[in-house]
Amino acid sequence: MSILFNKTTIKPMRSTKIASLLFASLLPFAGNTFAADMGAKDEPIKIAMNEWTGQHISTHILGQTLTKAGYTVEYVTAGYDPQFTALSDGELHATMEIWSSNAPESFHKAAEAGKVVNVGDNGIQAREGFLYPVHVKEMCPGLPAWDALKECAQKFATAETIPQGRLLDYPADWGSPGADRMAGLDLPYKAIPAGSEGALVAELKASVAKKSPLFMVFWQPHWALAEFDTEWVEMPEAESACFEDPAWGPNPAAINDCDFAPATVSKVVWSGFAEKWPAAFEIVKAVSVDTDAQQAMMAAIDQNGGDLAEVVGKWVEENAATVDAWVAAGS
Repeated sequence: MSILFNKTTIKPMRSTKIASLLFASLLPFAGNTFAADMGAKDEPIKIAMNEWTGQHISTHILGQTLTKAGYTVEYVTAGYDPQFTALSDGELHATMEIWSSNAPESFHKAAEAGKVVNVGDNGIQAREGFLYPVHVKEMCPGLPAWDALKECAQKFATAETIPQGRLLDYPADWGSPGADRMAGLDLPYKAIPAGSEGALVAELKASVAKKSPLFMVFWQPHWALAEFDTEWVEMPEAESACFEDPAWGPNPAAINDCDFAPATVSKVVWSGFAEKWPAAFEIVKAVSVDTDAQQAMMAAIDQNGGDLAEVVGKWVEENAATVDAWVAAGS
């Protein structure tokens, strides 16, 4: 069963920026090295588009950089977990945001089998954890301390979860970090997966407007954290023993009784990528996504209705020297 759909093919584009023209004018003097390293340049490089706006931005930054280098790119919609089947088989070639704190088992299996390659940090300064709008502190005295949630579960209960409280978890395709920690910390909450990133944000927005209770799993960077007044729940600091040794932490009968591990966000490619597109592989390694820049582009897209390709394209033009340096890494 194929998991790939909604393909969009992007042909190589030209930049009118003076810096880009100057860079292009130097290529003939580099001999045939760059051309030889291009590899199968007539075959499209297929990059995964996952389920959240920040990942779309990271993906388009890479895609638009590769098109400047002379490659053809396809953006292919693929689920965060299922994408590793396609990456392992070479149906997909790259994905731009694999979060260490929430990497699916399918990634670890593919990496251990040598079918995918982690090519390094993508630059984002990331965080994940439990979040609530600040008005919730009035409903649950003792927040932001995590153990205050034990006494407040009924305040978060819904018809779907009674007698437990409700935790809004990540979409099912992203794994179940919220449910895992409710069990680990022995908190009386039922984790309910959101349908999408948009559903998570919609609930946060509605809670702020109505001053209703909300306890959720969330992450940064995200434009919503600049838009709404929120706080992170303070939890036991994550250590490797938390995820391996039940005796560690406040619940001696379970693992996962701690905060999310400090997250790194990695770029991952199909194992055959470097051989098939040597120059592109070096470009993927070089591309880095700035947290503040990504968050600003998120706001332009999700809040102001901007077109993804146009918003990223504007950033690429305004940062031509940086992008050209990434392209040059391929030589």
